[in-house]
Amino acid sequence: MVPAISYAKSGDVHVAYRTIGDGPVDLVLVPGWVSHLEAHWDDPLLAHFLERLSRFSRLILFDKRGTGLSDPVPLDRLPTLEERMDDVRAVLDAVGSRTATLFGISEGGPMCALYAATYPERTSALVMSGCYAKWIRADDYPWAPTRADHDAAFAAYEQGWGTPIGFKTVAPSVANVESCRNWWARNLRQGASPGAGLALYRMNIEIDIRALLPTIHVPTLVMHRNGDRLIDVANSRYLAARIPGAKLREFDGADHLPWFGDCDAVLDEVEEFVTGARSGPGRDTTLATVLFVDIVSSTEKAVALGDARWRGLLDQFHALVARELERHRGKLVNTAGDGVFAAFDGPARAIRCACAIRDKATALGTPVRAGLHTGECEVAGDQLAGIAVHIGARVAAAAAPGQVWVSSTVKDLVAGSGTRFSEGALHALKGVPGAWRLHTVL
Repeated sequence: MVPAISYAKSGDVHVAYRTIGDGPVDLVLVPGWVSHLEAHWDDPLLAHFLERLSRFSRLILFDKRGTGLSDPVPLDRLPTLEERMDDVRAVLDAVGSRTATLFGISEGGPMCALYAATYPERTSALVMSGCYAKWIRADDYPWAPTRADHDAAFAAYEQGWGTPIGFKTVAPSVANVESCRNWWARNLRQGASPGAGLALYRMNIEIDIRALLPTIHVPTLVMHRNGDRLIDVANSRYLAARIPGAKLREFDGADHLPWFGDCDAVLDEVEEFVTGARSGPGRDTTLATVLFVDIVSSTEKAVALGDARWRGLLDQFHALVARELERHRGKLVNTAGDGVFAAFDGPARAIRCACAIRDKATALGTPVRAGLHTGECEVAGDQLAGIAVHIGARVAAAAAPGQVWVSSTVKDLVAGSGTRFSEGALHALKGVPGAWRLHTVL
């Protein structure tokens, strides 16, 4: 269960926060640019990232003022770094934390650095990922973008706000994964309005904390992927060279956001830095859309046809399933008599494949029902397991003959794709806690 949202008062501003886990170390995650606390769990990769942090800490999450669930701010009076730093203090006071590790991502890093320099007695450690000291090019800072580069980005984001604009830059390894692209678009829409998002971006490029770096005297870990397309790795090399005693850790890859790409390598480094040891990811997982298809009234049909004819019909059915899986880039995981279990890396293709199988199986004289769900699956050799697989199987079992049903997770992930769904209804899925809203593909 995801803990409830609470609010801390920072001056006249309400700052939304939640805590997860009960580890011995308080760890505050300070996001970059825009965020939305309730959108964190829409992306299984980000959810995995947060879950691993919460294994060894009391993880404290919040939306900066002007973003997400926190109070909006006037666009002509945007918060200073000092005001945002004070929001961290207010949240820590609200949860009763005297000292904490600050983990800043992207633009969140400079704010964490300012806090560590100002409140060393309340900062047990500083972690920075994909951060910078300054984000406009200068003669003595040649790796940053020029103001003209930023102006072009402003125009692109203003025109494409709420779409996957910029996702190829922040997460190239998953840029073609539909569910990840949709999450990024939703994160922008929910994190800030277009005007607020652009105003915050313009403010962020004016940040310059170079002068305060030598005044940071807390244990510091600086991390960066060496192929980062948004913020050049030279920024972190600069930070690490000027923060006394800082440790620099570079990773292979081009993703800016640390929960994409090889996030477990990043998490291992953070855990060891904060606790002195690393426990590892625990299990191999992958994000997948699972599809279950089974033939309606198969027992009755087998009795009516006889063994030989039924076996021939099953062979035809499995052959058409194999063709559609290949056409839609699905992977056959398992077959069991008249049932098929397959997995996809994108929910929209999974839906199209399910509908194609249904239509062609009906024409073959073998009406089917199908169900789909998207979630984090455990990987064991060539097999997938875990609660997401169980949910997918239960969605299929609940589906009406001749229909394709999906969980609300799948429906939300393909928003904007043109696929139409029924309004949906709540269902109890055997062995799965809670009520689940299921939708029919129209």
